[in-house]
Amino acid sequence: MQKLLLFSLLSLAQACHAEVSESLVYDYYTAHAEPRRSLFDVLSAASPIRQKRQIFHGHTNWYVKWTMRWVENPNRSCRLTKFKVDLSGKILLPKLENANADQQMEFSNYLSELRVHELGHYDIGREAAAAVDKAILALPEMPDCKALEARVNELGHTILRQYLDKELRYDAVTLHGRLQSAWSGS
Repeated sequence: MQKLLLFSLLSLAQACHAEVSESLVYDYYTAHAEPRRSLFDVLSAASPIRQKRQIFHGHTNWYVKWTMRWVENPNRSCRLTKFKVDLSGKILLPKLENANADQQMEFSNYLSELRVHELGHYDIGREAAAAVDKAILALPEMPDCKALEARVNELGHTILRQYLDKELRYDAVTLHGRLQSAWSGS
């Protein structure tokens, strides 16, 4: 019984410790309402978000990075002892100034839907971070530490590319948020 308990404690001590953290910040650009201009025109004129000749009213960036620790065994094989994934994100949204009550109500409704769309992008970043964490933690011991480090980085970057493709599909399926009411038509 004592040997079994000791073996279990040693196994737990040798297991890789994982840690996933995330941070999300919001940033805003200012748009000034004008009585005779549509919300779409006001936001489009103020937006700094321009990609491939298109103007967008919101944008999300997310980044996944990882750090690792390993131990080299007496036979020179190598295994992870700690793996940490960090997800950071930034959502850029408009804020409307000088709006009358009707304009502010229209903007508030639109902003709510735009935020939902942008959080969809961030959620894809969350999925990517979780997938990297899960895949790396499942890696077996490697013949040496250089091989382990190379495999961790290769696998992590492959997963990130898959989730960046998923993000492009998300925009295609939602028509950049139009199908989620995250679009103020002209």
